[in-house]
Amino acid sequence: MLVDSHCHLDFPEFAPELDAVVTRARAAGVARMVTIGTRLDQFAGVRAIAERFPDVYCSVGVHPHDAGGDWGYDPATLIDLARHDKVVGIGETGLDYYYEHSPREAQQRSFRAHIAAARETGLPLIVHTRDAEADTLEILAEERARGPFRGVIHCFSGSRALADGAVELGLAVSLSGIVTFKKADAVRAAAAAVPLDRLLVETDAPYLAPVPHRGKRNEPAFVVHTAAAAAALVGLEPAALAARTSANFFALFSKVPAP
Repeated sequence: MLVDSHCHLDFPEFAPELDAVVTRARAAGVARMVTIGTRLDQFAGVRAIAERFPDVYCSVGVHPHDAGGDWGYDPATLIDLARHDKVVGIGETGLDYYYEHSPREAQQRSFRAHIAAARETGLPLIVHTRDAEADTLEILAEERARGPFRGVIHCFSGSRALADGAVELGLAVSLSGIVTFKKADAVRAAAAAVPLDRLLVETDAPYLAPVPHRGKRNEPAFVVHTAAAAAALVGLEPAALAARTSANFFALFSKVPAP
């Protein structure tokens, strides 16, 4: 059994064949999928997909690219939407200084609002960070001092310092298809140092398809290739890695029932 802890099934790339995409994931042994909220004005569509499929769950959040919008930075909005049975996480949120589609101040304010919602609901925080490791860790540490919360660095593509810092703060680290890329040696080295009880796997579909599908549209079924690469990285058999990461997922995303 595997879990795709982060995908975007509401994106238009999947619309023509969503049922087939979910069927292929099941056939590949993917027992649970979490489709991720990135904008509040599109959340109803994300939630509808989770309601449509019994093995699909969702999160609610505002991606840092959209943090500059007028969503109010009010944790209560997220907390209210998270009451739905199928909402199992808060985010994705965080900081992206690579594209900077939103001002840094807005991203940071939104990030803190999501952390507050995660703290209040007890749901895991789903963190996106790109070219913003120092500020990400600083905000996580400051907010941790205000009260505990759980979370995961999704689609890990950073340094050993980010991995170590996240683990020290109690977060999990989720590996995507990047760990299969030829030039991702630094990411693999950092990921290999993450304790086994903190590892998750994901696709971030439709993005970042793993080898041997690189360059194609990604989908949840392809998480098997990421898991196989992760298993080799940490010295486990693929079945053992699948069992370990699935157990980690259900411990972190405790609102999701195990099959």
